[in-house]
Amino acid sequence: MASTNKASATTATGASSDIRRGAAEMSIAMLMSGTIGWLVVSSQQSPFNVVFFRCIFGGATLALVCAVLGLFRRELFSWKMLGLALLGGAAIVANWVLLFAAYSRASISMATAVYNTQPFMLVALGALVFRERISASTLAWLVVAFVGLVFVVKVEPAVLAVPGQYLVGVAYAVGAAAMYAVSSIITKRLKGTPPHLLALIQVSLGVLLLAPFVRFDALPASATQWLDLIVLGVVHTGLMYVLLYGAIQKLPTTMTGALSFIYPVVAIIVDRVAFGQTLAWIQVIGAALILLAAAGVNLGWRIVPQKKRLSST
Repeated sequence: MASTNKASATTATGASSDIRRGAAEMSIAMLMSGTIGWLVVSSQQSPFNVVFFRCIFGGATLALVCAVLGLFRRELFSWKMLGLALLGGAAIVANWVLLFAAYSRASISMATAVYNTQPFMLVALGALVFRERISASTLAWLVVAFVGLVFVVKVEPAVLAVPGQYLVGVAYAVGAAAMYAVSSIITKRLKGTPPHLLALIQVSLGVLLLAPFVRFDALPASATQWLDLIVLGVVHTGLMYVLLYGAIQKLPTTMTGALSFIYPVVAIIVDRVAFGQTLAWIQVIGAALILLAAAGVNLGWRIVPQKKRLSST
């Protein structure tokens, strides 16, 4: 009996340690995510150039990680896996290009807030592809997010946004969210594939897809701009993927969802500190409504009470 209790205590301690480590990994990954927009804008490169070099430097880092982990094994590859991974890769590359294009047009803050409509797109795609049921509370949160989106598009920011391009930037952010949802749905079908290997396949495809669109005549002119791209690839792609996927494997879904909101908060703070971005109150309210609604969906908060079942007695 004593040995059983001791074993249970050891298991509980191990699980608690995993959760603490996972929470730390997730927090660091989300802090990194919040500074991506800063690097993208500071590099002064086109979205195609930024994503191309992110894929180059990130791919080199992920290839090293996969080699160290012994993931280049024949049994991990199949035609079906490669087909789905490449399809998901095309979606995630489109996601990056659209999101990065949104930063300079709608500001990092607004693009990030609008991008957080992706949980609703994921729910909608889940209903279409997997016939998953959409609850009344999820629909109610969708209405809240839509109201927030209406508030966001009412006023054009004075800083960073290209004149007359604000709504285009918002549309790009919505498109980026849709592409992320598509990639997530495809990734669901690749549960047996190591995530680092999947990420490597996706960024490798990105190099091939974007090469024709890269402006090699307008490469970074300074070492600082090159450093922005290297950090974006090595740290914010290679290292961040390792931390993010490691955290997802250790944490309950609810904690993963809760910690993911570090990302938009950090992005908005960075936008304010680094670029002096100021938002109108109606935009602040709109962004808050979108993030609140996304949190409600991710964490399963109910705002529509469940119907009580009548007793059969």
